[in-house]
Formats: sequence, structure tokens, C-alpha cells
Amino acid sequence: MHFYRQSIIIFGAVLPILIAVVFISIASMLKSKMTLTFNKKIETHRSYELANRDALAIEGQVVSQRPHLERWKQLLSEETSSTVASHLREISEKLPSKEIQQTAFERPSNSGGFGIASAQKSSQIRIAFRGTYRTLQTAFFGLETRMPQLQLQDLKIDPITTNPSLMNLQVTYTAWEN
Repeated sequence: MHFYRQSIIIFGAVLPILIAVVFISIASMLKSKMTLTFNKKIETHRSYELANRDALAIEGQVVSQRPHLERWKQLLSEETSSTVASHLREISEKLPSKEIQQTAFERPSNSGGFGIASAQKSSQIRIAFRGTYRTLQTAFFGLETRMPQLQLQDLKIDPITTNPSLMNLQVTYTAWEN
């Protein structure tokens, strides 16, 4: 019986224990890998759900702003100089004629101002008025309220020495267009 003792120990005890240890280590590595993959997938799902919820919230805001977008598109598609002129006429009719007088309205043919540095289509409008400070302020407030696509580029105010209550005002706007 002493002849088989070494074979019995090797094939009956050591080899099964070695195979069991290899199998257990492979199983534990696979389990940890699956756990790691599962946790990553759970985290990816959570981030997807958060992004989806945020996207739905933003989409809800965009839908509520759609009428404003359509209004802006319509404003930007109008011909700027004629629209400015008609708005200025309407505003001037409501103000005292002794306190405001339009002295110039021109649309320079060369592009300039802020529009040069942008890919957005734009034009320039130069307007000059003579009037009292408060009346001019009211007129330009009304114009800029009705046409928010106007961006003030240049403003020059000169007092009239013969009549201290009046002043000359020259404004240059960049008008953003579609």
C-alpha cells in the first residue's frame, strides 16, 4: 500500500484542491467583473434617466416659448428701415410736435458696426432728432421696445446753444435680420 500513497495524495487530495482553488478564483473574478459591469450599467441608466428628464423639461420650456420664436422670426424677416420709419412715425404722432423733430434718417450702404464681426445678417440705421431730453428718451424707448432686434451702436448728444431745453441726438443702430 505504500506504493500508491503518493498517487492517492496527489490525485485524491492535492489535485482536487488545486482544481477547486482555480475554479473558485475564476468564479470570484467573473462575479466581480459582472458586479462591476452591472454597477456601470446601473449608473449609465441613472444618467440616461436624468438626461431624459432634463430633456423633457427643456422641451416643455421650448414648447411654451414657440409663439415667441414665431414672433421673433416674423420680426427679423421684416424689412428693417421701413419698419423703423413707420414705428418712428407712430411714436412721433403721440408726442408733442414742438418737443421732437426728426432731422435725418439714413441707411448706410456699407456694412459696419457689430454686424461685421458676426455671421448673422445685419444692417445699419442712422437716425437724428432734435428735441427735449425726456421726449427723445420716450421716443427711443418706444422704438427699442417695438423692435428688440435693434442694438445701439453709437449715440451722440449735442446741446443746442440757442435753446438750452433742446438737443440734437444722433443714434446708430445695428439691426439684426433674418
